[in-house]
Amino acid sequence: MTQAAAMTRAPDAVELLAELVRADTVAAGEGVLARRCADLLSASGHSVALVPWEDGREQLVSRSADTAAPLTFTGHLDTVPADAAAWSADPWGAERDGDRMVGRGTSDMKSGVAAALVAVAAHAAIPHDCRGVQVVLTAGEETGCTGAERIPRDALSLGGPLVVAEPTANRLVLGHKGALWLRLSAAGRAAHGSAPHLGDNAVVRLSRAAVALHDHDAWPQHPDFGTVTANVGRLRGGVQPNVVPDSGELLLDLRTVPGVDPDDLRKTVAGLAGDLVEVADHVVLPVVDTDAGEAFVGQVGEALRACEQLDEPQPPARFFTDASVLAHLLAAEGEPVPTVVLGPGEPDQCHVVDEWCSASKVETAAEVYRVLLDRWCSGG
Repeated sequence: MTQAAAMTRAPDAVELLAELVRADTVAAGEGVLARRCADLLSASGHSVALVPWEDGREQLVSRSADTAAPLTFTGHLDTVPADAAAWSADPWGAERDGDRMVGRGTSDMKSGVAAALVAVAAHAAIPHDCRGVQVVLTAGEETGCTGAERIPRDALSLGGPLVVAEPTANRLVLGHKGALWLRLSAAGRAAHGSAPHLGDNAVVRLSRAAVALHDHDAWPQHPDFGTVTANVGRLRGGVQPNVVPDSGELLLDLRTVPGVDPDDLRKTVAGLAGDLVEVADHVVLPVVDTDAGEAFVGQVGEALRACEQLDEPQPPARFFTDASVLAHLLAAEGEPVPTVVLGPGEPDQCHVVDEWCSASKVETAAEVYRVLLDRWCSGG
């Protein structure tokens, strides 16, 4: 193989996944991978741009052609933390156990990023009249899509459909819950730890709120999206054992469903927490819900069938994705763009110890994406 041919050869999806996993991008450092992905896409003929955000956390937007309404693939490069002492393997070692690759981010969601990049590069290598392909790789998704929210609209080509390569085990998902993260705070009065009756313990007040929120079992429901869920994700306050805490903070994660007014949820939380606890928004992300009758959904189904994969839409995902931001950001005329969630990762492996994904599903996802791209550009 000549050097030029080697440079244009599409990379192997599983090898690329291992490279991505070996980079620790726990809420930092995504820019290193954004540059690596930019080099790969640039070599395939894409025009690439790094979108500045925080130091070392640049994001990537690439395009195959200067066309309106391209097909956009998106994924995030950050991961949640991993306690190496709790794992049976190095969280950033990308070790193989048969078909499984173990590592933080294997399922959520560097496998989807790797498969999408390989498919886009392979598609670009085929001479054709390109209808337009766009890749958006983000930082900070795990902390509430904070990176995607900082992408300027004029950095994107608008109007085309969106594929989110988040983990669905290569099954077709047409939407997901939204998120309403709330910050609850309480102010008390400090006192000596030997005389707690002289103080007002803010942490105790928030602890009672935490229990009430955790035990509440009357959250709204939706026939397709299920029940609104509530998770007390963080509770902190106080300075040391012998001081009554005069302040505290609780972070609550609500996953929302269509038809539920966020204001009603805020009122419910405030009522459960009590009058002396303040409630404020931390992250607000809308539900994603694409109609199964959308033409693009049919195209994705055709690509799945061509690769002998299940094409029946699955229930909406319980997690949120950058689509909560990008589906609206990419909209040319107000309505969010048609969006599907389809990726090789295992949904149940998100954020767990010894996270893994199937190498064969990564290869299958790359093939599904490639077929979808071919059909997209042929107008099929």
